[in-house]
Amino acid sequence: MKISEIFYSIQGEGVLLGVPSVFVRTSGCNLRCKWCDTPYTSWNPEGENLSLEQILETVQTFPASHAVVTGGEPMIAPEIAPLTWALREAGLHITIETAGTVYAPVACDLMSISPKLSNSTPHDREGGRWAAQHDRLRYQPDVLRRLTAEFPYQLKFVVSSPEDLKEIEAIRLALDAPRGSVVLMPEGTQRDVLQNRSLWLAEICKNTGYRYSPRLHIDLWGDRRGV
Repeated sequence: MKISEIFYSIQGEGVLLGVPSVFVRTSGCNLRCKWCDTPYTSWNPEGENLSLEQILETVQTFPASHAVVTGGEPMIAPEIAPLTWALREAGLHITIETAGTVYAPVACDLMSISPKLSNSTPHDREGGRWAAQHDRLRYQPDVLRRLTAEFPYQLKFVVSSPEDLKEIEAIRLALDAPRGSVVLMPEGTQRDVLQNRSLWLAEICKNTGYRYSPRLHIDLWGDRRGV
């Protein structure tokens, strides 16, 4: 598998916020979000080809009970299912961070699904050459229904403006997902931008019953890799 990085930190987003976890970040993505915060796994994928044995050996050097398999889009990685089953055999709680566009028969204790909204389409990035493909792939309701039926899940949305809420509610209703499973997170990689968006997003969560999530790793360490 092409692995961008493996590191030990705390979960910075979602319902497991603050839990010490080992992160396995695969390289490669079928989408091209305009605001992608890990372009080294999507726009310009980089990494090292590692065997499952090498990945597990590195993971087990950390004192973690939780593993987060992320990307890029980990569900397109060729050995994603064997990797997750091996992590489970090692006794780890497994979160998979995915856009929910691809299904794979993985082992997973929390499917962290982040359906990409129209705010993610890269109309102005690289001349917009990825926009049509991104729009075609970013929302796959049949895949989302299968993932939410088979795994414990959260629906984690990246929110750029209050106008995104109509799209979020439409997806929630289409999936018949409870409000408590929806997590709203401000888009941004700079502390001041996140702070400003967090203020109005927290009010939206209070009014709708959705959960609010900060980006705790950025609050603590800034927009850096390996944290």
